[in-house]
Amino acid sequence: MLAIYCLLILTYRYWLIRLKIYATALSYKPVSFFSIIIPARNEEDNIGQCLSSIFKNNYPENLYEVIVINDESTDRTEQIIQSFQEQNSSLHLLQMCDLLQGQKINAYKKKAIEAAIATAAGAWIVTTDADCIVPENWLANFDHYIQRSGKKFIAAPVAFIDDHTFLGRFQCLDFLSLQGITAASVSAGFHSMCNGANLCYEKALFHEVNGFENISHIASGDDMLLMHKVQQRNADDIGYLYTPQSIVATQPVKTWKAFINQRIRWASKASDYTDWKIKLVLWLVYLLNVCMAATFIVALFHPVMLIYWLGLLLIKTITELFFMAKIAGFYKQQSLLKWFPLMQPLHILYTVAAGFLGRFGTYQWKEREVQ
Repeated sequence: MLAIYCLLILTYRYWLIRLKIYATALSYKPVSFFSIIIPARNEEDNIGQCLSSIFKNNYPENLYEVIVINDESTDRTEQIIQSFQEQNSSLHLLQMCDLLQGQKINAYKKKAIEAAIATAAGAWIVTTDADCIVPENWLANFDHYIQRSGKKFIAAPVAFIDDHTFLGRFQCLDFLSLQGITAASVSAGFHSMCNGANLCYEKALFHEVNGFENISHIASGDDMLLMHKVQQRNADDIGYLYTPQSIVATQPVKTWKAFINQRIRWASKASDYTDWKIKLVLWLVYLLNVCMAATFIVALFHPVMLIYWLGLLLIKTITELFFMAKIAGFYKQQSLLKWFPLMQPLHILYTVAAGFLGRFGTYQWKEREVQ
């Protein structure tokens, strides 16, 4: 039922935004000044592509700046950033070690973003990750949406790049479902979801909600927990930029260990939500997967239960495929859908494990142990 509701919302939002874009394209003139913030730690394989894609944007050079925070990288990340600085005066580099001065904290990314905002010249903050590639009209689409909607906190789509491995495709499908629910939920005003890899908000709004105050101790949540603070203040400030021309692409992690750590990190912030609607959805999804996993375990000892488990799995798969087909079309990743039924059992197992460890375990991220 939730999947069908999300499908209807997404269809409506997609065509509404397309019509508005066409109606106002001829009179459009960029006005917003953006400060693009990128925390980077050991990203020598990705930071060059990320910066190149940003500086190729079809947006006036005098209306944006880029602030990269080098988070104590031990590879060539800093040197690559410096080489870009030689050609782009709007690129600024901050050093995390100067901010921390030996202090150990739990939320390095929030600290980096907070420091960058303190130096930002732009009235609008845009965040992305160092392993992302942004589209050529990325900033223009944000500015266009700001002008026509009046929204002050804007979530936008993110997609994993299909690297043609089993793990990569599993991540693509899992992330497609998350992005679809995000778009539908935000558009309907149901609850707050977003991804810091493609996020835009007014700098004044960040200060009005006191930034990361009261959530600065939480390792994750520089995006969704901040969005929740904005929602508590005024939900009408939040919007979703539902257009394929704004999709930010990011690399999937390369190992199962890194994948599990990433998902535990995402799940770890769930207990810090105060919005009962998002907690209810998370609990319903989690309990459904627990029931599916428990039914399978029982079936190992009572084979007759295997029929019931297969029936539940079939219903779950078909229902979700209706939703996934629309999302995959939006992201132009329809070819991945043939893997969806095969990966369902694995998805159930990982959801149960990541949810439990996110609540009671620890994880490693960027070579750091996080509590």
